[in-house]
Amino acid sequence: MPCTSIVSVPSTGFALFSCKRSSSSSSYPSAIFLSTKSLRPKIMHSERKPIKVGAVRAAISIEKETPEAERPPTFLRETDGDDHAVSSSSVRARFEKMIREAQDSVCSAIEAADGGGKFKEDVWSRPGGGGGISRVLQDGAVWEKAGVNVSVVYGVMPPEAYRAAKAAAGDQKPGPVPFFAAGISSVLHPKNPFAPTLHFNYRYFETDAPKDTPGAPRQWWFGGGTDLTPAYIFEEDVKHFHSTQKRACDKFDPTFYPRFKKWCDDYFYIKHRSERRGLGGIFFDDLNDYDQEMLLSFATECANSVIPAYIPIIEKRKDTPFTDQHKAWQQLRRGRYVEFNLVYDRGTTFGLKTGGRIESILVSLPLTARWEYDHKPEEGSEEWKLLDACINPKEWI
Repeated sequence: MPCTSIVSVPSTGFALFSCKRSSSSSSYPSAIFLSTKSLRPKIMHSERKPIKVGAVRAAISIEKETPEAERPPTFLRETDGDDHAVSSSSVRARFEKMIREAQDSVCSAIEAADGGGKFKEDVWSRPGGGGGISRVLQDGAVWEKAGVNVSVVYGVMPPEAYRAAKAAAGDQKPGPVPFFAAGISSVLHPKNPFAPTLHFNYRYFETDAPKDTPGAPRQWWFGGGTDLTPAYIFEEDVKHFHSTQKRACDKFDPTFYPRFKKWCDDYFYIKHRSERRGLGGIFFDDLNDYDQEMLLSFATECANSVIPAYIPIIEKRKDTPFTDQHKAWQQLRRGRYVEFNLVYDRGTTFGLKTGGRIESILVSLPLTARWEYDHKPEEGSEEWKLLDACINPKEWI
């Protein structure tokens, strides 16, 4: 995660590093999830391994946010790069418009489903450009905690990170590499143990040509995903969720869903438990080998699929009667969520190590969780079925 001036790190499982890609949201407020992959040459997804970023970390500093009284029309700077005005038709502008509209629509749907709870909003800006909007609904009728956050950030990554990401850069004169990152990130924790937690995150990243490297190529990529984390399995709900993700993917490429479904299963893996955090969904990162307009439309379609994929499940399960035993199991599964975010989530761990905005970093965590010593659900029970599905990912459709 390289960058001298980088965004606060999100926390839902999506890393907000200052470079290219990786595998992420899980994430939050500064909602982006860039990745360490930008620090290494491209490799096949199955070959991805954690990368040491110690050499770069020393060059990183986190700019502190400045609270703002109201939302600005845009977080984009008036001029970008070579002193040219940002066009409303640029990918940057259209992606920002998309994530802010998605934030509004998801928050409206969450408030409607809750029936009384309202989001608290914090608006912030950064000295180097950009800013964000963090919204959290806490302890509502339906939602224990719901966070929906957007950020638009400018910064600079050190030249060694750029050279590591692009082999051709080794022949170029070294210099700081400006970057732009924008994203939406959300984690939604309902109270009812039969209603599943949802995480989603979609982001866009660009590098600009270094000023002392005329002609250096600009780079860009998209990343994101949506995944479901229930405490109990209702197959019709899981099939509905995955079918909605597949329809969004199939509009663009029939290989997307199976590829991104496996990627999601592989990413949200709690190694020390030998189990997945939940029942998956889709996850992708570093997408730039397709037409840029197509990928912008794809990211938009994915973000717009969140409400139809999730809200019908919530409406069906939010008022289901439950016992203390059901609630205790939900709290144990929330414990797994916390373990993944604090141990493996790149955005969370990076933010904690670099002094990011703590409320943004930890906003993905539930209000309550539980750990019991050596807890093992009875084989064949509903709890055991959920755990088995987390250990052995299934094809739901």
